[in-house]
Amino acid sequence: MKTILVSLDQHSYSQAVLETALILGRSFESYIEGFARGPDLHNLIAVEVPLAVPLSAEVPPQQTVESAHQQFETFMRTQAVPEAVGEPNGLSFGWFGNALQDASFLGDYGRAFDIIVVGRPGSDSDGPRMASLEEALFESGRPVLVAPPLASKEMGQSIVIAWNGSTETARAIAFAMPLLLRAKRVVVLTVNGGTVPGPAGERIARSLRINGVAAQALDVEPEGRPTGEVVLVNAQKLGADLLVKGAYTQSRMRQLIFGGATRYLLDHVTLPMLMAH
Repeated sequence: MKTILVSLDQHSYSQAVLETALILGRSFESYIEGFARGPDLHNLIAVEVPLAVPLSAEVPPQQTVESAHQQFETFMRTQAVPEAVGEPNGLSFGWFGNALQDASFLGDYGRAFDIIVVGRPGSDSDGPRMASLEEALFESGRPVLVAPPLASKEMGQSIVIAWNGSTETARAIAFAMPLLLRAKRVVVLTVNGGTVPGPAGERIARSLRINGVAAQALDVEPEGRPTGEVVLVNAQKLGADLLVKGAYTQSRMRQLIFGGATRYLLDHVTLPMLMAH
């Protein structure tokens, strides 16, 4: 995870997004690049960090970009992260462009990075934050790290994998391997009744152990609660500082209408969450 793309916009939790990206960047000596996602001619942009200046039709796009750029650069310099010169080598930062980008840009440009960091969308399922997240998930082919409203002080020491038997979660696990190999504890958590056809959690834990990951399996009963809530409650009980989750095993439309684990976690998760579709 040597290259990290950070999406900054006024609708997200900017400080938490930046802090989460930096924790990851320090772990892997990464190059961190930010860009501004905000309302342009199509009322869309591509950067998940809330700006100090509220965006509206009255705020000139150039002013929005400059505010985002200043916030990003000030944070990095305050944290003693050097600006990249030429080909990045080691922990460093850079900024992309001088214009607001739309949501589709995140899916396209994100393919050039190892991971994309965005803010937690929250309950506004049709807002710009959700548009950014879904473009990154569906179009980039890369994992997405969702930052919670308040950043954790550490990340990746204790990891919970929300295993549901799906292709999406298997892919998220593969993307998360650099973090899983460094973790002190990994729990493959399965909520009984909240799975699709696929191998049991113990088989996933066994495979991870063969690959050098300190993993164990844990099956829990829902006790009448939604799967997403059970995952989050147990992750908190286990002291997890990172959740690994496949996104949209059910279709997005079905989750919008009936709910689902992905939808619940995007509304409520309080720890960083690595997702893939």
